[in-house]
Amino acid sequence: MTVRYAVYGLPGALTPDPLRLLAEAWIGRSVDGRPVTAAVPAGWTRDELDALTVDARRYGFHATLKAPFRLADGRDVAELDVRVARLAADLPPVVVPRIALRRLGGFYALIAGAPAPGLHALAAAVVRTLDDLRAPLTAADRARRHPERLSPRQRALLDTWGYPYVLDEFLAHLTLTDRIDERDRPRVSAALAEHFTGHLDRDVPFEALCVFVEPAPGAPFTLRSTHPLGGTPTHPSEPAAAGHREGEA
Repeated sequence: MTVRYAVYGLPGALTPDPLRLLAEAWIGRSVDGRPVTAAVPAGWTRDELDALTVDARRYGFHATLKAPFRLADGRDVAELDVRVARLAADLPPVVVPRIALRRLGGFYALIAGAPAPGLHALAAAVVRTLDDLRAPLTAADRARRHPERLSPRQRALLDTWGYPYVLDEFLAHLTLTDRIDERDRPRVSAALAEHFTGHLDRDVPFEALCVFVEPAPGAPFTLRSTHPLGGTPTHPSEPAAAGHREGEA
């Protein structure tokens, strides 16, 4: 089976959020098929911006909770939806606290600007609880993650959970660009800061678990289903779990 699924966090999945609209205008696509008026920053052409957001646009605006995977033999997407809905009902809504614009390695993303223990706990629950639905990595899958560039801990996570940036290596981020050449970073950074002016340094809610689908290799990811989180909300000031990453979804 070539179809892949993922479980993502998406601001504005249930309640409209201006940050999502701004991000989708920057990327140039909405994951649910809504028309988007693509942004054209001052001094830029849209073609220039499109060239910097090829992968970001294909994956869509999101935060990875469970990275893209194929379903295990004997499992189907109806079961995936049921399992995600059941899990979501037991988990509390969370926030990305004091959201901030940062460069992570070579690409730009929105990340938590303060400790986010609730978000870490949510991501860990999604990774662990749904993993029996995931088909094992193929040799090609594993090679695509460049295990030679990973730390021993990241390689162990890759082999156990199918993705190296989970649990203690998790860092919630909402990707806005592909990897940017060093010489272009000042211009891109300035354009992003201007584009998101007035919409940073606030708590951004994650109210649902969202199932995304990649119907064929290389196809754009789209939003398949949305499952509201239903537990007691967590407080963003609790101690944070450690984590970092520099990879792509």
